[in-house]
Amino acid sequence: MVTITAFADEISSDLNEQLDVLASVGISHLEFRGVWRKNVLDLTNEELKTVKTELDARGFQVSSIGSPIGKINITDPFEPHLERMKRALDSADYLGAPFIRIFSFFIPADEPVEVYREQVMFRMGELVKLAEKTGKVLLHENEKHIYGDHPSRCRDILSTVNSPVLRGIWDPANYIQCGVDPYQEGFLLTKEYVEYIHIKDALKDSGKVVPAGLGDGQIAKVFQELKQMHYSGFLSIEPHLKSAGIYDGFSGPDLFRTAAHALRDLVEQNGWTWN
Repeated sequence: MVTITAFADEISSDLNEQLDVLASVGISHLEFRGVWRKNVLDLTNEELKTVKTELDARGFQVSSIGSPIGKINITDPFEPHLERMKRALDSADYLGAPFIRIFSFFIPADEPVEVYREQVMFRMGELVKLAEKTGKVLLHENEKHIYGDHPSRCRDILSTVNSPVLRGIWDPANYIQCGVDPYQEGFLLTKEYVEYIHIKDALKDSGKVVPAGLGDGQIAKVFQELKQMHYSGFLSIEPHLKSAGIYDGFSGPDLFRTAAHALRDLVEQNGWTWN
């Protein structure tokens, strides 16, 4: 069995509307990235309390904190970002989320990626040290234009830091948009580290994001591989069907439902049960 979760802020900035739409498609988990047009890390303690109260009252659970940690330039000061990481860990603890999504820093476009490898490894190691004190697991996403936008560098990070609290996300659309085969390279090269799946598909020719199974993400093929690995974790809907920005995306209620139904169909066609 797998658990379907979702970036509910792609539905609406309003918490109640987020939860209403999730409930309408049978989803009881969310990857909490933002609400009220604020990122989770920018919410006050009182706002977090309001969120938790509403989630608990309606029976929702948080699968992961969809943080922007690591989405700064590798040349930016790091100390303020460590404070943001502490806030992410506190938020995850308060909301009962086992995972926190992170990234591996934007690399200057006009310089070789390898120049910054040592600094990336140092920073990722420092983030992991903070997480190791809490028991929370950091999930590295293969985002565009960061050090770990290619599976070989994702593997480099995960194997070099080599900590049980740093694992990988497989995001097929991001790989497609980076010119990477999402299965032969993206999944097979990193599968021993993958502990979380982001569901957004894309077309190879244009990079346009589409519902699961309608693009070139080879999601069904990866699902079969995951079944053989006895994967029983999260599949997180991140639709990006209307717009996608550096720090968030948007689909709206109707397109979100389209994305949710596409994933549910794909899960069932591949012989999985879900909750």
